[in-house]
Amino acid sequence: MEGRKSKYIFIILTVLCVMMVVLSSIKDGLMNPLRNAVGTVLVPMQTGVNRVGRGLYSHWEKHKSLVEAEEENTKLQAKIDTLTEENNILKQNEEELRRLRELYALDQDYLQYKKVAARVIAKDSENWFQVFRIDKGSKDGIKVDQNVMAKGGLVGIVTDVGLNYATVRSIIDDESRVSCMGIQSSDTCIVAGDLKLYEEGRLRISNMKKDAVIQDGDRIVTSNISSKFLPGILVGFAIDIQVDEKRLMKNGYLIPAADFTNLQEVLVLTDRKDDRFQKASSSQLEQKGE
Repeated sequence: MEGRKSKYIFIILTVLCVMMVVLSSIKDGLMNPLRNAVGTVLVPMQTGVNRVGRGLYSHWEKHKSLVEAEEENTKLQAKIDTLTEENNILKQNEEELRRLRELYALDQDYLQYKKVAARVIAKDSENWFQVFRIDKGSKDGIKVDQNVMAKGGLVGIVTDVGLNYATVRSIIDDESRVSCMGIQSSDTCIVAGDLKLYEEGRLRISNMKKDAVIQDGDRIVTSNISSKFLPGILVGFAIDIQVDEKRLMKNGYLIPAADFTNLQEVLVLTDRKDDRFQKASSSQLEQKGE
């Protein structure tokens, strides 16, 4: 009996397995067309969605990178601007220090005269500093006819004074005439202002005696007989000195010692020729009185 039962159970299980295989085959056969139809529609859509998604993500990443790059560039540009400004300030300070050292050296060359340092604040010409203004005036002891110097030597003379400013006419101005002399020989001459001639970087020297010992390269300074300029101030250097046979005199040119293209700081000599002459005359009278 038990053998028959086992045989029946085996047969039943075999039938069930066969039925399951058949059903599975039938199910796959029925579902395949549906799966194919759905796949035909969904796969392209899914591919498109994936492509759009990747494109959007790539675009977003590029936009994000661009924004970050712009922010970084803005920060770097700000740093560059700051460093550039600091560098410019350092250069300006170095240049100003250099000019002040030159002015100090000039001051040491003329210790016999009292001086006031001033800054140039305006000029009347676009090209040259033939007439300009300084930031010191009567409250600082500035007076008309005081001599003005800059790097190199004589610049001009004070012609007008306000409370906190003064006007200076330079030696290159057409109206300027300076009584000078050669430092080697003390032979006198006149240095005349000439803006047209100064375009060539020189001024005219005239009224030299025929036998005056003034040669090319000689230092020309203000003379003792000048009515308004203190003696011994360097004006420039003689060049092209020649004899004028018709007038029996020597003429030539002068290269100014000062640079009239870029004046920024000057020294005003507070001593005046008239004041020194009056003091000398008073001293002589006092000595005679004694």
